[in-house]
Amino acid sequence: MPTTSDFERMLRGAALRVTRPRVAVLSAVHDHPHADTASIIGIVRDDLGEVSHQAVYDVLSALTTAGLVRRIQPPGSLVRYEARVGDNHHHVVCRSCGAIADVDCAVGTTPCLTASDDHGFAIDEAEVVYRGLCPECSTAAPTL
Repeated sequence: MPTTSDFERMLRGAALRVTRPRVAVLSAVHDHPHADTASIIGIVRDDLGEVSHQAVYDVLSALTTAGLVRRIQPPGSLVRYEARVGDNHHHVVCRSCGAIADVDCAVGTTPCLTASDDHGFAIDEAEVVYRGLCPECSTAAPTL
């Protein structure tokens, strides 16, 4: 797990000023993969005390722009953030509880899927969302 010093180095490496909110948000995203914004705000407030929604939104935007976090939004889901950046991985989403897990590319290099017709686009990313039931939901008794 990265330390506060690691997060400070990451911020400096991305030419971002090191601030307590930035370190706290970066730590929250690393510690809670696929967390939504409300969850991140709660985690940061537990760490720092009072911090505004807008401050967390601004930090998430700066971290995303700098490539330190990735913003994802699987269909039918809230915006979520993850620290796994720099690769072209995909996600599996539970239809019942909404749990999300990373899925490595099945084959090939970025993009792992080759479009049958690229329509002249220079494709550099492919996004796949697998859907199904997570282990807990698939073994749970049906509700009546």
